[in-house]
Amino acid sequence: MSETTAPSGRTPVDFWFDPLCPWAWMTSRWVLEVEKARDIEIRWHIMSLAVLNEDKIDELPEEYRDMLATKAWKPVRVVTAAWQKHGADVLGPLYTALGTRFHNNGEGPTTEAIAAALKEAGLPADLIEYADQDDFEFDAQLRASHREGIEKVGQEVGTPVIAVPGPDGQEIAFFGPVVTPTPQGDDALRLWDGTLAVASVPGFYEIKRTRTKGPDFSNL
Repeated sequence: MSETTAPSGRTPVDFWFDPLCPWAWMTSRWVLEVEKARDIEIRWHIMSLAVLNEDKIDELPEEYRDMLATKAWKPVRVVTAAWQKHGADVLGPLYTALGTRFHNNGEGPTTEAIAAALKEAGLPADLIEYADQDDFEFDAQLRASHREGIEKVGQEVGTPVIAVPGPDGQEIAFFGPVVTPTPQGDDALRLWDGTLAVASVPGFYEIKRTRTKGPDFSNL
């Protein structure tokens, strides 16, 4: 995936998400806002906070470890199973249905919320059975998708990861942008133009500041 245009002729934006992550959710709504005004094609991919952190689980705060153990695996397994059984085209609609319930509506990643999201996305109800499948049938595919995204940016990042065309056509990937609340209208387009601008600079790696505000879903 190194082309400057997708087969559709639009600018490709590859986006890796974990459905549990509120920051990825807000960034995903930003690229959808950009899609309204710019000729881009968003291609959704799965990554996993549980996979990302499994090698350093003992170093994490207890609350975060508990979250990964009790909440992180279920939704990402269901999304992966939906992708494997019904194709990549289901990822966007299912992510929207899940994220709206998890984040905007405050339902969290419950079995009930996941089941309702499957119904809303027009997917078979029995996909919920993968949520608690410890010997997950599609674990290799989940890990391969996660690895594809994370290898573009390195291990010391989180979700989301986005990849856009650089100046020579080679895909340039970043963690983020991390932003709250989701930019709308002209603000969304300015952030998009800035993302392409930094991707066009050879050797650009990072701009960062400390987060002083939590996730804000008020405009979604």
